[in-house]
Amino acid sequence: MSKIILPPEWAPQAAVMLTWPRRDGDFARHFAAVERNFVEIAVAIARFEPLHVNVAGDAPALAAQLAAAGVPRQRLRVYEVPNDDVWARDHGPITVLRDGRPVHLDFVFNGWGGKFPAARDNALNRRLEALGAWQAPLEAVDFVLEGGAIESDGAGTLLTTERCLLAPTRNPRFDRAGIEALLRDKLGAARLLWLRHGDLLGDDTDGHVDTLARFCDAGTIAYQACADRADPHFEELAAMAAELAAFRTADGRPYRLVPLPLPLPIRDADDGRPLPAGYANFLIVNGAVLVPVYGDAQDELALAQLRPCFPGREVVPIECSALIHQYGSLHCVTMQIPRF
Repeated sequence: MSKIILPPEWAPQAAVMLTWPRRDGDFARHFAAVERNFVEIAVAIARFEPLHVNVAGDAPALAAQLAAAGVPRQRLRVYEVPNDDVWARDHGPITVLRDGRPVHLDFVFNGWGGKFPAARDNALNRRLEALGAWQAPLEAVDFVLEGGAIESDGAGTLLTTERCLLAPTRNPRFDRAGIEALLRDKLGAARLLWLRHGDLLGDDTDGHVDTLARFCDAGTIAYQACADRADPHFEELAAMAAELAAFRTADGRPYRLVPLPLPLPIRDADDGRPLPAGYANFLIVNGAVLVPVYGDAQDELALAQLRPCFPGREVVPIECSALIHQYGSLHCVTMQIPRF
């Protein structure tokens, strides 16, 4: 039997992938602000490691734009590929180590259960393979799975949510036991920790765990909390906190739990819909942690809560108010490629 490891996010990385916003895409109304947001993310990542960018338009022009913004040319690769949207966490490859060798797994992406067009994003990894972007082999998996739906501790434990993985619009032919068996076979998951509760208003992923609870190391989970009993998030997030408190590590210890504050409500200026701002959607890179902030009074508290979780890493705030207009944040638009 093959030995399979899904590396944790804090493992050494070869690069981080971004898929650049399109002027005619879902961010069209906010394109200028969102592109500025992407440039800030790109520059921050490139301070610490190489950057892989997919763009539907002119790759040389984008490379020149990023170089002018401060991304070192030697750390930048830009690939011209069709795409539907920016959410690289969910359409990018999930990379495992199988018997000591890296394999990029290309799971099916169906637009979060058919909510949005996804054909180009679902083909993106195969197009990148044809362009020579991958050093490791790309292997198709006939199962719908987004990277934002799972968290790995690197030692065989996956953290996920029932609402997402058991959604009938993802894999209706699989029950819970079947999903666990497939993730054991493909990702080396010796056990799954399933969250029943947790939700951010405005989220359209059916409860991706990367907006709710994140491994900082194998024994520490930072999670989105809510201290205001009058807030509509309070009951769901309090129930999730209780579930996390009941979880145990593989060797039977309780997890160290780090609550993150909830920003004040942010709503779409046009239709008033709530936007899912939160601090759990951070990105771990080589030597740093990039944390979404929103110009909120809670920003500094969130950064202060996360710093002790990542000794030896710089904690870097990234303004992400523009990103949440399409109901995602910093982690959602990135996908790390592990270094082996």
